[in-house]
Amino acid sequence: MRYDSITLDSFHTAWLPASIQAAMLRLDKIHPEISGNKWFKLKENINAAIAQGRTGLLTYGGAYSNHIAATAMACKEAGLAATGIIRGEENGAKLNHTLQTAASLGMELLFVTREDYRNPALKAHWEALYPQYLAVPEGGHNALGAKGCEEIISIFPTTHFTHILCAAGTGTTLAGLINSAQPHQRVTGVSVLKGAQYLEQEVRDLLHAGNTTPWELLHDHHGGGYAKQSPALIDFINTFYTDTGIPTDIIYTGKLVMAFRELLQQGYFPENSHVLLIHTGGLQGNLSLPPGVLSF
Repeated sequence: MRYDSITLDSFHTAWLPASIQAAMLRLDKIHPEISGNKWFKLKENINAAIAQGRTGLLTYGGAYSNHIAATAMACKEAGLAATGIIRGEENGAKLNHTLQTAASLGMELLFVTREDYRNPALKAHWEALYPQYLAVPEGGHNALGAKGCEEIISIFPTTHFTHILCAAGTGTTLAGLINSAQPHQRVTGVSVLKGAQYLEQEVRDLLHAGNTTPWELLHDHHGGGYAKQSPALIDFINTFYTDTGIPTDIIYTGKLVMAFRELLQQGYFPENSHVLLIHTGGLQGNLSLPPGVLSF
């Protein structure tokens, strides 16, 4: 995968104090389907599958999962088969945009009830059905996923940033950033899930032994819960795009930037801070909105 299209965009808004500088690492530009952090979470899993002589990947996700769509494309490009265990019953013959994309790329979709999806015993059953496939957890959340994400802040020189901010769903990308950041940099994750304090341990489990990078995971900026949206969020995303030309999504990066504004208002960042925000892609998730809701 080439990284030529990724950019590091400084931005300015009316709510950003002159004493603080901010930039967005535009991982959303890396690939139209394997967008944002998804490639980095998949790359080492794909390398491991090939090295082990596996013929495909078996993974998990919801009906609107960016990870499912990205896995389908990444496997196609790598010459691997792909099967997705999808949370929730199939909606007749009509698939949403995410699942249409995955199916068109050759991914086999297996729909299971939400109850079965949450049953850990059934994961062993599904994985036994595909012994030649490498099993990848939901969202690419494993040590290989975190290892791939360690590359993210090496794409551009980023050691001058004092703070690194990232939205967190599984905590995999956050762990990779903490592992690769410098001790003088503070890494902050913004959870997009409500009541997800368990993510603290999920992140710790993926950190290198002896890591000294300061980090924390914030839990008050989820906007009501995963994939929940509000008129205020939509308005903020549209205004941010008008001001900066940077499109964000309603599930991850839109909430991240909104949290950034709130943290600025709370005095979270000392004067002269240099803040790097990670755009984790996922713009295809905006297609769940009616046309015209977003201005881009």
